[in-house]
Amino acid sequence: MTSTGAGELLQAEAELWCHAFGYLKSMALQCAIKLGIPNAIHRCGGAASLPELHAALPVAASKRPCLSRIMTFLSASGIFGVETPEDGEVTGVRYHLTAASRLLVEDESGSGGHACLSQLVLLIMTPIHFRASQSLADWLKDEDDAAAAETPFMAAHGASFYGFASRDAEFGACFNEAMGSDSRFVAETMVRECGPVFAGLTSLVDAGGGDGTTARAITRAFPHVRCSVLELPHVVDAAPADGTVEFVAGDMLEFIPPADAVLLKVGSLNNARLIDI
Repeated sequence: MTSTGAGELLQAEAELWCHAFGYLKSMALQCAIKLGIPNAIHRCGGAASLPELHAALPVAASKRPCLSRIMTFLSASGIFGVETPEDGEVTGVRYHLTAASRLLVEDESGSGGHACLSQLVLLIMTPIHFRASQSLADWLKDEDDAAAAETPFMAAHGASFYGFASRDAEFGACFNEAMGSDSRFVAETMVRECGPVFAGLTSLVDAGGGDGTTARAITRAFPHVRCSVLELPHVVDAAPADGTVEFVAGDMLEFIPPADAVLLKVGSLNNARLIDI
């Protein structure tokens, strides 16, 4: 076995520390969204100093020094940009929005005309997902519960992802709102950039299409395409029925209605198979 030098071992230890504390990036991002930092910077014209953020955010006066550490951390992660004055004065530092943090601004008219993805990010960071991921090792070792708990999510919560979302009203509402924001963002890009794809279609099924946001966007942009949404029964029951699209209750893993094309937004397939993990 090749011996490892002290320098290499120290570097390896540093890498382990980075991996072990990697979750702090997610938690700092979650904190920024909940405090409304992207919105505050946007309201300041796209860049803000620490004093301006102190005045705009609901942070206790005694804890304001901690805000600079969070902003430094998020700037190093690329969530925010930072401009430091030549004299290095901390109060003169200004933080500005990047492409990533502009997607977290709730005011669509000021965020570049696109949907806000804050709810999607918050959904991914819920303790519900973390509890499932923390049971991964136990799930892999447990032979007895293999049939009852097909995924770590089921082992942690006693139900599949969609089953849990249907029985927990608060989480279900969070999930629906997050998927709606993601669908608006994707639909805006799709109808703008992928027009030729829809030119020869007369019918389309959006499998796992949620409340029909994407299907409605397609129908508005391409009126010649008749759009249907295939979703689970409890989602169809709660979906707004305005006659723009047809809703079909069912499971896309078992049956998909016939159409010229089937739309599978990446989140739909991932949620069906991977999010349970």
